[in-house]
Amino acid sequence: VGVGAEVMHFLASEEALVTRFIVGSPISPEIAAQPGTLRRIVASMQRYHRGPAFPGEFSPFTTVRNYHHLALEYGVTFPETLPRVFTLMAQIEEALGTVQQQKPCHNDLLASNFIDDGDTIRILDWEYAGMGDIFFDLGNFAVNQSLDHERCVLLLQYYFGEAKPADIAHLHLMRLGSDLRESFWGFLQMGVSELDFDYHEYAHHHLNRFLQNVEASPFEQWLKEVNHA
Repeated sequence: VGVGAEVMHFLASEEALVTRFIVGSPISPEIAAQPGTLRRIVASMQRYHRGPAFPGEFSPFTTVRNYHHLALEYGVTFPETLPRVFTLMAQIEEALGTVQQQKPCHNDLLASNFIDDGDTIRILDWEYAGMGDIFFDLGNFAVNQSLDHERCVLLLQYYFGEAKPADIAHLHLMRLGSDLRESFWGFLQMGVSELDFDYHEYAHHHLNRFLQNVEASPFEQWLKEVNHA
């Protein structure tokens, strides 16, 4: 759809893609949050969200459960807040159950995955791509760029032409879901990764931010509003 790097060849023996090098400029979270760049990023997101379906599904909630199960197998210890975390996640998942639509999604919209080629904001690193809820992409992008509420509203206005209360709630709930996914990915890496990186701090940072944002936000209101389009 003209958003990712152009695929030149697939090396079956290595299970690797050979792509054309993209000449362009990197984008920081601060630049990504600027209205002009934000509008262009939204245009790129819309292109692949409206693109053809492909094999594979993605749900942040299923992913969290899978990461948790695997992490336990590797002997990872979880904090005492885990039961509350799963209760909150169940509330989010239940509230979103009737409003999610399966579309092509990227699911890892860090600023480091964007390149401005002068015409289009190109998006790299499709490792976590799958058919899923576009609001996870929107919420994941919002939390990765530390967008405030006003910028989140602007993001929705660029995407849909307006920012309905139900869509605002949907974005913020998936923003919480993004932190959950990141946290449990970090817990899993504590058990499997050999990299010299503090995954303990990473996992707890995202989990604590999830809990703090639940407490500091109109969480119960979002759960109600998301089903009132």
